Amino acid sequence: MIESVKVRNFGPISELNIDNLGKINLLIGPNRSGKTMLLKALYCAQRAIELTGRGKNPRSGKEILADKLYWTFQVEKIGKLVRKPESGALYFEMKETNGSIFSYSFGSDTESKIIKFENTSRPRNTNSVFIPAKEVLSLIDVIKIIREVRMEFGFDETYYDLATALTPSTQGKISKTFLEVRDRLESALGGRVVYSKDKNAWQYIQGKNTFDINVTSEGTKKLAIFDTLISNHFLTKDSVVYIDEPESGLHPGLLVELLSIIGELARYGMQFFIASHSYFVIKKLYMLAHTLKMSIPVISFDFDGGVSISDLKEGMPENPIIAQSIKLYEEELAL
Repeated sequence: MIESVKVRNFGPISELNIDNLGKINLLIGPNRSGKTMLLKALYCAQRAIELTGRGKNPRSGKEILADKLYWTFQVEKIGKLVRKPESGALYFEMKETNGSIFSYSFGSDTESKIIKFENTSRPRNTNSVFIPAKEVLSLIDVIKIIREVRMEFGFDETYYDLATALTPSTQGKISKTFLEVRDRLESALGGRVVYSKDKNAWQYIQGKNTFDINVTSEGTKKLAIFDTLISNHFLTKDSVVYIDEPESGLHPGLLVELLSIIGELARYGMQFFIASHSYFVIKKLYMLAHTLKMSIPVISFDFDGGVSISDLKEGMPENPIIAQSIKLYEEELAL
């Protein structure tokens, strides 16, 4: 589990230093303030740790990291990620609860090779995943062609990694917690999304009716992603899940149910980082923090690259999302 993170001079983020991260962590703030940037930076580091030493031709951690940064942020050279060249090098450090450290640093003139790099983490079989705002199930083939055949920028690496992870379900037992989560997802969806080997396509099955995945709703496909990653054993108890705007494409009722499921998975052992603009997300996580007696850190970004830290277990934080909700309520009362 990730315990702390330090970031300096990284894209829109001026400086960030967070200790005591929780099983669920919420990132909020205005557009272009750094929420998704941090989410992706953490994901790149996590996957570099997990993929080090894997495969027939294993690569080093810093080679994997440089590749992840390049394809995730889609810059002509990774030195473009440096916020202000005159302020020094970009720096990133992530520490896990077992004491291992993953860190790197580079300047604005860096092309694709990272020199200053440290990774004391041990090899592992766990997988982490990034769930982007847009669904992926109906776009898997397109995403893979752009990345594997054309080798062009388009869908960033988080989309490609997810498309690769969404392999058809395999045989094998899953834990009781995961079985319960799958039942809850099926109930929320009113059916189940499955892969048809005969038609080589994803389908949505509702009772006796079968629909092509392309004609189902965005929300259905988004929830089906969780179900698939659990059923095909990609996600495990120790996985870290990064979610960008879970509210995108989801009805508030489904969103609340998804967050409840995330609360159960966090209790089970998984760790989540969620970036959101939604009052529903903040309010539901606030309620989970109290009902589950769980610390849920809130990382609030501002336009100037600054960051403040609070905890939903201690109360609702001051932020533009809540302020706007209150403003609308006051305007309604004045009508």
